[in-house]
Amino acid sequence: MSEYDYRINREFLKDSLRKRTDFSRTDQNMGRPMPPIQKPFDPASPRVSLAGSDQWQEFVRDISLDQIIARRKSRRNYAPEPLHLEELSFLLWATQGIRSPKGGAASFRTVPSAGARHSFETYLVAHNVEKLSPGLYRFLPLSNELLFIKEIARAEHKLSKAAFGQRFIAAGAVTFIWACLPYRMEWRYGPNAYRTILMDIGHVCQNLYLACEAIGGGTCAVAAYDQQAMDELLGLDGHDEFSIYLAPVGRALSRHS
Repeated sequence: MSEYDYRINREFLKDSLRKRTDFSRTDQNMGRPMPPIQKPFDPASPRVSLAGSDQWQEFVRDISLDQIIARRKSRRNYAPEPLHLEELSFLLWATQGIRSPKGGAASFRTVPSAGARHSFETYLVAHNVEKLSPGLYRFLPLSNELLFIKEIARAEHKLSKAAFGQRFIAAGAVTFIWACLPYRMEWRYGPNAYRTILMDIGHVCQNLYLACEAIGGGTCAVAAYDQQAMDELLGLDGHDEFSIYLAPVGRALSRHS
C-alpha cells in the first residue's frame, strides 16, 4: 500500500466544493471592486508595438487545422535562426489576444476562461527575436504591446537554473512564462477558483502549441521549476502573483536535422 493517501488530493480535481460554497458571499456578489483585467504599469515605461493580423498573416503557413493538430508535439531542440517580431506577435495574439472588449469589465480573448476572468499575465524572456532587444518583457493585450521590464545578465543561465537545470528552457528564441493573479478568479468564484485556473492555463498553452506549428516553430510545456527562483527572476511577490507555467519557443529543426 502506498505511503501517500492519494484520495485526499484527488478531491481537488472534483467539483464537489461547489455544493458547499455560498456564492452570495463572493467578493463580486458582495459588491467589491473587480480587479483590473490587465496588471497596471507605469505609462512612462518603454514599450514595443506588436504587429496586427495584417502584418503577421504572411508568416502564418497555409496549412489546414487537421494537419496542425496532427503535427503538434513537444519540441525541445530549436534551430539557431531568430523569430520575427511578427511571428511573436501572432503567438501572443493566439494565446492571450483580445477578440473583443466586453464593456471594459472583462474581455473576450482567443482562449476560453471561466467567467472571462483570464487570471494570467504573459512574461517573455527574449533571447533571439528580430527587432527586440534581449530582456524581460510583459505582454499588454489591451494595447497589443510589449512592456520592457529589465535586462537580465546571463539570462539563459539564470532561467535554466530556475527550471532545475533544464537547459532547453532557454535554448529557443523566446521563453514564455505565464504568471497567475488568482484574485481575478477568486473575486467571482471564491474557493472554487483554483480548479478553473489550472484548466484555463492548459487552454493557453495548447493554443501556443498549435500556433507554433502554424509558423514552423516549436515549443514544450514545462511545469517543473523552482517556484521561488522563477518568481524572483520575474520580480513577482509569490503570493498575489506567481509563475504557473513555462514554454520555450524557437524555430523548429527540419525533419532532416
